[in-house]
Amino acid sequence: MSDMKYDYDLLVIGSGPGGEGAAMQAAKGGKRVAVVERHVSLGGGCTHWGTIPSKALRYSITSTMNALKNPMFREWGIRVSPTMKQLKQGTQAIIGKQVQMRQSFYDRNNVPVLKGTAVFVDDHTVDIEGERVTAGYFVIATGSRPFRPDGVDFSHPAIYDSDTILELDTKPHTITIYGAGVVGTEYASMFRNLGIKVNLVNTRDKLLEFLDDEIIDALSYHLRDQGVLIRHNETFESIEGCEGVGDCGAVLTLKSGKRLKTDVILWANGRQGNTAKLGLEAIGIEPNSRGQLIVDDQFLTARDHIYAVGDVIGYPSLASAAYTQGRAAAMHMLGEKDGNLRVHDIPTGIYTSPEISSVGKTERELTAACIPYEVGQSNFKSLARAQIVGATVGMLKLLFHRETREILGVHCFGVNASEIIHIGQAIMNQPAPNNTIEYFVETTFNYPTMAEAYRVAALNGYNRLF
Repeated sequence: MSDMKYDYDLLVIGSGPGGEGAAMQAAKGGKRVAVVERHVSLGGGCTHWGTIPSKALRYSITSTMNALKNPMFREWGIRVSPTMKQLKQGTQAIIGKQVQMRQSFYDRNNVPVLKGTAVFVDDHTVDIEGERVTAGYFVIATGSRPFRPDGVDFSHPAIYDSDTILELDTKPHTITIYGAGVVGTEYASMFRNLGIKVNLVNTRDKLLEFLDDEIIDALSYHLRDQGVLIRHNETFESIEGCEGVGDCGAVLTLKSGKRLKTDVILWANGRQGNTAKLGLEAIGIEPNSRGQLIVDDQFLTARDHIYAVGDVIGYPSLASAAYTQGRAAAMHMLGEKDGNLRVHDIPTGIYTSPEISSVGKTERELTAACIPYEVGQSNFKSLARAQIVGATVGMLKLLFHRETREILGVHCFGVNASEIIHIGQAIMNQPAPNNTIEYFVETTFNYPTMAEAYRVAALNGYNRLF
């Protein structure tokens, strides 16, 4: 039952995927819910300056450049070079549709959206632009922003972070990207596809170390093959924008002594949780050094009525994960202690060119755990559909237990990897014995399709058994 001594049963702070997931789940459960959003429109960073605009730009770049590379266009004498402004033309329309759709969710479920910044006054009260609002429970879903190191002038016209880079209207000739995580590698692919010379500076010795080693090697090879210059094990010393008359660009100085001068520098190294203005000191919650909140398996903070979800809690910092986490937190608040969500079964989706997606264990993890596994692999160059659409770069890899044939991990590199992965994800989570590679061996797939890679990979794995 609702606790009528408060204005709301649940107050959600932030309307990104995590906040939306929590608000919708709690509202469906009969609770009185409100959402606080400080931005002028709903959707959070995901909708306005993160996932949606960056993926819309990626699609625009990929589809445009693929069309321009078509031999027919060259035979017809078509030679064009689209500007950044032209490539971004459709982005605002997509964002507008997303905002409108999300507003309809809140309207249909009678969830008011309170505009302003929420600041905790005490355990059950927040101040929103001078108005006090009380609630029995809270979900903090305020997201994150790019970490900005001291001493770097991000107001300089040649220095950007992963939020402001989408404001770039002029296509540079050269760019240096500092930080080779998911965001850095995605933008390296995008800019290289536009013919821009790219330096990708990695603070570690491998790209995206959480991935399967073979996928890491494939990504590194194809980025270099496309012309991206990757520099591993480098650490930032300083970034300085050029100020001379007629000069432009910026210089990145590394602790190794190297200096890189390019038209643009993109800082893509780390995120900072949006917690500084929440007044958390009033309720005894202390963020870590990156402004992130520590939560337990139920997404509860140090206070048993305050949850936190999404980028504000750090890894995996995915929109898909945030939405699931928000729903899981609301289900726990509703008394469904175990829930029914697979919060530990969230696939990676990395929108480089080609795409990367994976779910489950890597070979490195299985080897360390001494689990007897085998590998089934399908190269896209052998698939009829890949040959037809001209997307032969890539592969699908199935990791499965030698004795039980249970699928332990699925890893995909290539066109539509983020879609292809869901087939393997669905089967590996079926109850035994329905979670084995036998499903792919015995099932008829449409032909020609990319999904056929599962049958090819399963048969390939079977051939390794004895």
